[in-house]
Amino acid sequence: MVEPVLEIFELRKSFGALKATDGVSLDLRPGEIHALIGPNGAGKSTLIHQISGSIRQDSGTIRFLGEDMSGLGVPQRAHRGLGRSFQISSLAPEFSALRNVMLAVQARQGSSFRFFRPVMGDRSLKEPAMAVLERVGLAKRAHLPAAELSHGERRQLEIAMALALGSKAFLFDEPMAGMGPEGSKALTKFLDGLRNEAPILLVEHDMDAVFALADRISVLVYGRIIATGKVEDIRDDPQVRRAYLGDAL
Repeated sequence: MVEPVLEIFELRKSFGALKATDGVSLDLRPGEIHALIGPNGAGKSTLIHQISGSIRQDSGTIRFLGEDMSGLGVPQRAHRGLGRSFQISSLAPEFSALRNVMLAVQARQGSSFRFFRPVMGDRSLKEPAMAVLERVGLAKRAHLPAAELSHGERRQLEIAMALALGSKAFLFDEPMAGMGPEGSKALTKFLDGLRNEAPILLVEHDMDAVFALADRISVLVYGRIIATGKVEDIRDDPQVRRAYLGDAL
């Protein structure tokens, strides 16, 4: 059996009486897109925050590439190759799209001294950053401040930054949010190819995208995984239909 890239065991997190994650276990395997779906308030974003390190779990274990990540913060996890895009944009809005990605390239190279040089003229940062922007379709918008990009373009920029960091797995939280049909279609096609570079744990409400992309789907309801399986299994699961999918199919 292929070893998972990411493994989560019995993860628990409570906020007072609210159990945001209640014994969650799942894994992410090489080359796959594992979608996490569920109603609003199910705990999906909280789970992603715990995996990325921005929220510390109360108990349970997170292993990435065989290493226990539970005690590491966000920068350490990112440095080890756990890439994330956020449901709420976390870009430097005053910087151009290019400079945002150049900073990600710089972080991957592990150097900080370049902050004291003219960063924008550094070809070792600029050329790989432009190559990544070309991949996500933002090359023509490279010199615009992130604040002037559309919502969908900011999501593309976040993905570009995750790519620039050389991520070995991606955590994507609602990448289709705020996109129109054409934007969602283009991003779906892009993510479909991205799985060959690194596996993706995908939180998404766009069920057309989920069913088109996912190798496996886990359904989170009130902090608990109620089902995990292939698309056809989740479509046909009576418990899942009652809890979430309803008449959407």
